[in-house]
Amino acid sequence: MKIAFVIPWYGDIPGGAETECRQTAENLQKNGMNVEILTTCVKQFLSDWNTNHFTEGTYKENGIIVRRFSVRKRDTGKFDQVNLKLMNNCRISPAEEQIYMENMINSDSLCSYIRDHIDDYDHLFFIPYMFGTTYYGSQIHPERSILIPCLHDESYAYMDVFKKMFQDAKAVIYNSEPEKALANQIYDIRGHQIVIGTGMDTDISYNARRFRDKYGINNEFLLYAGRRDSGKNVSLLIEYFSKYKGSAGGNLQLVLIGKGELAIPKEHRHDIIDLGFVPQEDKFDAYAAATLFCMPSINESFSIVLMEAWLCGTPALVHAGCAVTKDHCIKSNGGLYFDNYDEFEGCLQYFLQNPGKRDIMAQNGKEYVLRNYSWDTIVQKYKRFLGVI
Repeated sequence: MKIAFVIPWYGDIPGGAETECRQTAENLQKNGMNVEILTTCVKQFLSDWNTNHFTEGTYKENGIIVRRFSVRKRDTGKFDQVNLKLMNNCRISPAEEQIYMENMINSDSLCSYIRDHIDDYDHLFFIPYMFGTTYYGSQIHPERSILIPCLHDESYAYMDVFKKMFQDAKAVIYNSEPEKALANQIYDIRGHQIVIGTGMDTDISYNARRFRDKYGINNEFLLYAGRRDSGKNVSLLIEYFSKYKGSAGGNLQLVLIGKGELAIPKEHRHDIIDLGFVPQEDKFDAYAAATLFCMPSINESFSIVLMEAWLCGTPALVHAGCAVTKDHCIKSNGGLYFDNYDEFEGCLQYFLQNPGKRDIMAQNGKEYVLRNYSWDTIVQKYKRFLGVI
């Protein structure tokens, strides 16, 4: 059996869907599957989608064949006008939906390759749902197209153009039960559906003391790790933490890790430490050193960083508005969730005042990840789904 993953950009780059695609492909390949990647020449999400960073052609990366295709030129101005409405949760017209899709990242040569070489593959996996590579590519041969949507409860998901794509796909693979429930609430899905999840490298090494010594952080601290775009809700975390410090005082700090610009209130510049992007070893050490890991995002289909925090022995605090991370915390009993400032403050005080309960919840979270999301488990689920075992 030969399969291919189709994704807008590919490599060792940040992003949940990007990491999921790369690691899933590599682990399936290691376990006897014949896997290829079909992608564009754009470097990553934050790059200019009109610029071909790579030369079109065939590469081999970590033992996997990667076929890169040039992108079609797009009208950034038209796209941005429509995308701004979507970012502000406004409904858009059918004409605007068409503008959005036509000026999203697209590759005519990638679509031509799929059209002409479908007999080379048993299945094509398209990830994530909202990009032109998935929208146009999956509808060329829907009878062999499997979606891994990484769906969030966001304005993009409710665009009418995506309904036919979900309806016609042969199958849909979800990262969580809440993601599946959301998809069935929005779309009339006719193909096979299965929840598999994302695999995790569970053999993580970490050293809390090493992190504290390197960065000179000796107080208890909350940790956020991940991108800082608007969808991750980091500004809310900063707002709530600043309000907490204003009333409670004390030495508690907030440490932020990841790419993106952030506005730190001047009066809390000593309480909020922005480390920016750090090496992976430092990230794992930070999880271990943290009193608590906080994920304020309401737009998650899985949350790799939440799983990493649990693997490094740290309990979690998540936003109740995210059905996925809330569901993880309930099923694992590895964390709490908040819906407003008062609940945030109450959860924070509970964690700080009950170190023994923190340790128990951290262990619960770790066992939950080991039980459900080791690569051995995920690979077996994919193989059963594909009928190869």
